[in-house]
Order: sequence, then structure tokens, then C-alpha cells
Amino acid sequence: MEKLIAIQAELKCPKGSFNAFGKYKYRSAEQILESVKPLLQKHGAVLLLCDDIIQVGNKLFLKATATLVTDGKSIEVCGFAELGEHKGMSSEQCTGTASSYARKYALNGLFLIDETESDPDSKNNQEQPKDLKKEISMDRFEKALQMVADGKLSKDELTKKMEAFTLNEVQQAAILVL
Repeated sequence: MEKLIAIQAELKCPKGSFNAFGKYKYRSAEQILESVKPLLQKHGAVLLLCDDIIQVGNKLFLKATATLVTDGKSIEVCGFAELGEHKGMSSEQCTGTASSYARKYALNGLFLIDETESDPDSKNNQEQPKDLKKEISMDRFEKALQMVADGKLSKDELTKKMEAFTLNEVQQAAILVL
């Protein structure tokens, strides 16, 4: 997955939108896709997105999966958004909103896009159910550690990015000793 590492290192996707009501900048899934398309072409990779609806207890979630295919191998990352009603929106609009939100976070996980504290989405008081967090493979985790060793990623950036995953005991210990 050297091509994924290259795409992650090269991808620049600033927060190009502004919410005047909340007075914050944000990036959308569409902006991420526009930024990554030239890099996918450059590195001969394909990005696939799909959505599923899953039930956890009595709640429905939209599960978005971002899959990168390159050199006959694939890696996938999932993002989740709870399906719910929003005043003034049709059920189709609510589903589309959940899809966009979940896809954004699947893409963030796949391409290691940082969501800082200033992003209101990262201040969501509803934590993602722990059983919905995806485990990170040791191979991918070791590559992230190598990026820290190479100075391409700080320890704080790595720690923040790893919050999206369920880490095993070895991975948790590795982050503590950095």
C-alpha cells in the first residue's frame, strides 16, 4: 500500500467552506473527493464509495465505506452517521445528509485527514459507539508509526488520527512510548 502512503502524504484539502451561522470553516466529502481525484489518477488507484444501513439496538446508522484499490489490493475504512429526522427535511434529504457525513469521515480515516478541535464536527457530544469503530491493521499502524519516525507526522497528530479506530493493547502501548 505504498501508493496509499504517497496519496496520504500528498493530499491537501483545506477547509474550503464557511458556516456563517456557526462561524466555522469545514470541508465536505465533495471537497475531499475533488482534492483526491488527481492523486488517484497520478498513482493509478481507484476509490470506491458505498453506503449501507445498519441497526444497532433500536437505532439506525448509515455506514459509509471508502475502499482504495491499487496494485490488486484494497483497503477500506468505514464512517458512521445516525439516521434521524431533521425538521424541515424530507426522509431522502436526511439520508443524503447522513451519507455525506459518514462518507466524509470514512475518507478522513482512509486518507489521514486531520479534523482539529476547531471543527464543530469533532465536538459532537454523541460519541461513536465503540463497537462501530474499525480496527486498524498492524501493517497500517506500523506505517503510521514510520511516518512519525520520518517526521511526516507528529505524535499528537498520530494520537488524534487513532481516535477513529479501536486499538489493541500493543498499539496502545506503542503510542504511549513514542
